[in-house]
Amino acid sequence: MEEATIKDCRLLIIGGSAGSLEVLLQVLPHVTAIPFAMVIVLHRRSAEDSTLEELIAVKTSVPVVEVEDKTPVVAGSIHIAPSDYHLLFENDGTLSLDISEKVNYSRPSIDVAFESAADVYGASMAAILLSGANADGTNGLIAVKNAGGMVIVQDPDTAEMPFMPRNAVENLTPDFILDAKGLTEFIIGSA
Repeated sequence: MEEATIKDCRLLIIGGSAGSLEVLLQVLPHVTAIPFAMVIVLHRRSAEDSTLEELIAVKTSVPVVEVEDKTPVVAGSIHIAPSDYHLLFENDGTLSLDISEKVNYSRPSIDVAFESAADVYGASMAAILLSGANADGTNGLIAVKNAGGMVIVQDPDTAEMPFMPRNAVENLTPDFILDAKGLTEFIIGSA
């Protein structure tokens, strides 16, 4: 089996919904440094709070950036999509926030973020789809794969809410299907 890592990675984007935070809290304490930018897009309640950012910041030694409109994508940092905005990647290396209609009942939409990242980063990115209860993420993973990026899906059998990763596995061929331990090894091995 091919080693689960990506070399020359400039962006690792992770999307998830219900049950995905638990996986991230298992993985992130083991991630101490990354040479690429990491962006996390989770479905979250519409609220003006930074609880998610604070929780992730205490679980990793990697700097956590709260994303605002035109925030630069910084290698070696974790960027977290704010609630109630779609996250878009710009060619100038910044992130934009968009308030257009929800996609798959969600804003931020994983599909929107993955598709936008694929347009900018192409083969120099990897996308991970975690636990969730709707179809968001599958079309975005297809865009990443078509752009030459690496696609990783959480093993549906290990997901608290298996619908999202199972939908992805049924609709495309991921490069890897990994549990939390495998995801940790993937991120550390790619760093």
